[in-house]
Amino acid sequence: MSDSAAPKPPVSGRAVDDLSYYRTDPVSFVRRGSRLHGKRKDSWDRLSGDYVIQVPRHHADTSVHAGFRFDADEAFGRTAPLTVEIGTGLGEAIASAAEAHPERNFLAVEVYLPGLAQLMARIDAKGLTNVRAVQANAPEVLDVMLEPGSVDELWIFFSDPWHKTRHHKRRLIKESFLPKAARVLAPGGTWRLATDWSDYAEQMRAILDASPDFSTLHAGERAGAESPLTRVRRGGLEGHEPDPGFTDELGGWAPRYEGRIRTSFEGKALAAGRLVFDLAYRREPEAG
Repeated sequence: MSDSAAPKPPVSGRAVDDLSYYRTDPVSFVRRGSRLHGKRKDSWDRLSGDYVIQVPRHHADTSVHAGFRFDADEAFGRTAPLTVEIGTGLGEAIASAAEAHPERNFLAVEVYLPGLAQLMARIDAKGLTNVRAVQANAPEVLDVMLEPGSVDELWIFFSDPWHKTRHHKRRLIKESFLPKAARVLAPGGTWRLATDWSDYAEQMRAILDASPDFSTLHAGERAGAESPLTRVRRGGLEGHEPDPGFTDELGGWAPRYEGRIRTSFEGKALAAGRLVFDLAYRREPEAG
């Protein structure tokens, strides 16, 4: 390995708080507190060595060095279909799915240390052996860490909507992200998404529908009066002015994925009067 490619230590100063410092694309997350206490600290101390993937860093403390590759068979001690969840939060969804599907492997991608520690606690409580986790920036995981075509399902539920127009460039799901997802998903693999904000849902639907790499699994479904988008616009939800004449003719919204439990985050969104938009797409085989 050349000196220029050698791993560099985590940085200090501005880059600790501004992770866009060394990146061409702004990161889609905000750093939060990382102190661990009580059961979370205990679970982290006991289990992280076995269940958290140790990643060589490049510049920032959530980066992935370009030379690192994740060997799923070695990490899990077996060969099985791999589900990757980006933004696992407190680990509720992935731990529940791993318990329900012991025949599958699950990789949690999260930057929030207390969330990963909570996932360790869930792994401990449920006696799970089919979950691994990595504390890393998701685009770098998809670009570098995961092998092409190695993922059976990719989940991204309730990623930060970055409401202000000037911050939309920070949204995770945008045109530049699609090739990253396409790279790691196996042909025929499934990408599942959910959001509780309608304009982000429309953005996701538009860019995925336009991509030759993906096809919706629910073309035309839940259109018209059945569409959650119609309900949001007609009802004046999310602060919109009510538009009684609006109709979402396109549809394409998936039914709620039965493998996604209602997390505490989703419960808060529903209690606030927001609707949930689900999307599901198939990774198309490469042409040629």
